[in-house]
Amino acid sequence: MMAAEEEKPGLKSSSSIVPCFLFVELVIMAGTVLLAYYFEYTDTFPVHIQGFFCYDKTFSKPYPGPDETSKIPPLLVYSLVTGIPCFTILMGELVAFFLKAEGTQEKTIVTADCCYFNPLLRRIVRFLGVFSFGLFTTTIFANAGQAVTGNQTPHFLSACRPNYTALGCTSNMQYITQPRACTGNPLVVASARKSFPSKDAALSVYSAVYTVMYVTLVFRTKGTRLTKPTVSLTLLCLAMLVGVVKVAEYRNHWADVLAGFFTGGAIAVFLVTCVINNFQQTRPPPPPPRPQRPESVLGMPMVALPCVESPLEKLSGTQHPALSSSCPPYHPYVHQPF
Repeated sequence: MMAAEEEKPGLKSSSSIVPCFLFVELVIMAGTVLLAYYFEYTDTFPVHIQGFFCYDKTFSKPYPGPDETSKIPPLLVYSLVTGIPCFTILMGELVAFFLKAEGTQEKTIVTADCCYFNPLLRRIVRFLGVFSFGLFTTTIFANAGQAVTGNQTPHFLSACRPNYTALGCTSNMQYITQPRACTGNPLVVASARKSFPSKDAALSVYSAVYTVMYVTLVFRTKGTRLTKPTVSLTLLCLAMLVGVVKVAEYRNHWADVLAGFFTGGAIAVFLVTCVINNFQQTRPPPPPPRPQRPESVLGMPMVALPCVESPLEKLSGTQHPALSSSCPPYHPYVHQPF
């Protein structure tokens, strides 16, 4: 039964897809989500506490308020970085499947005698699964960087509210290292120590680059050359706008935003190029080359020269008729006996 299914066009037998999905990929995905949760909502990984200079103007910008009061609040950012790629991939795969676009048609995988995995479902699960994995990975990278460095935001001193008199600040060159130098709200102070890299900038660029690469590599637009560049540049501009707003509101430095851009973009490019093969079907290896004929090994064809009969052959032609009719082929690079 299985052998018959393997011979059918459009079918491919695989007995490892379900075990790998259940016991490898889901376990890795669950571990990634759990690690991101511990970084985001628990104190398992404490933030490194850096000192500061007295009256440092770099960290004395006015406090912009909680993140919810931003022009681009986190809820809006997270909604866009998850909603736009999911919608784009779903619509693109549905259109490509029904139009039978070249490069998107894959074989139906058969597992045992009961399970058939539709290529449309496989591609959607694969692309969205890898996108989700990268989204949580970008969150982990950003949170880990913030916890390890502990770099302060531009409004750190406004949130910290240090008592310079009690700390004995007499000059701008005096460095304060006391862990309890801040008198402000502990939650606000802890948030002001998470500046490098910018997590919102990293997530925005990751989502934009992943979606742009999908649009560029999968979409086939006939009759127009500006549709894909317009969509791609719009998504990239929206991602850049998130970083600009973070700097304008004194929530991050330019270095924090640029580091977030690099982190998100690098993860997206790596996943698309090295994990899911640029959203294309995996090509089978080419067949081995056919062996060449012995006479063409040297790259030169055999040359047939005219036969010249010797006087002895003329005299003994009646006795040895085979000698006058046989003429060996001539090769220019093979020694010929005389």
